[in-house]
Amino acid sequence: MKTLTKELQDSITPSLALNILKEGNKRFVNNLKANRNLLQQANETSDGQHPFAVVLSCIDSRTSAELIFDQGLGDIFSVRIAGNILNEDILGSMEFACKLAGSKIIVVLGHSKCGAVKGACDHAEMGNLTALLAKIRPAVDDEVETKDNRTSKNSVFVENVAAINVKRTVKAIMERSTILEHMIENGEIGIIGGMHDLLTGEVTYYPDTIFITKQ
Repeated sequence: MKTLTKELQDSITPSLALNILKEGNKRFVNNLKANRNLLQQANETSDGQHPFAVVLSCIDSRTSAELIFDQGLGDIFSVRIAGNILNEDILGSMEFACKLAGSKIIVVLGHSKCGAVKGACDHAEMGNLTALLAKIRPAVDDEVETKDNRTSKNSVFVENVAAINVKRTVKAIMERSTILEHMIENGEIGIIGGMHDLLTGEVTYYPDTIFITKQ
């Protein structure tokens, strides 16, 4: 696989960026890792990087975006935080990645059986984690299908909340960053939300979170 250069990055459209990620995930699911020389990529990107995507995902040790999408060094900006939540610093990082560094797509990636989501479902409180889980609580409140057993012991409830949390984050990115909003509207970048299944490795996407101009 070629190391991304500025020329290669410029040739990638938001829709093509999504296809690259989808193809990479297919390789991951089928255990068909692309042939890469990571040391060579490290050397070739030592003077500059040109990632084509930004992936906001959880810190869960099983959800490395580089592995899930079978990407190499210099290919993606990986933003990881418990519960794939959004804050001002993450928004600033995304603005840097897209406006200044040229990335073409933002992916908000949740995952099944998320511990942070479970904590929010259970109203857990512990030190600084309390404030982090509070950012997921609106997704818990928005889940109105489940009437009983609204705790982490109810796996359906947890997965519903995880999906809502991803969708809320996609919406919040566009609402809270005029820079990214305008880039999306102009077709310069795309944004999408998805879910990673820890059991199968597959990433699925939510149709109502796809904001990508067809090129």
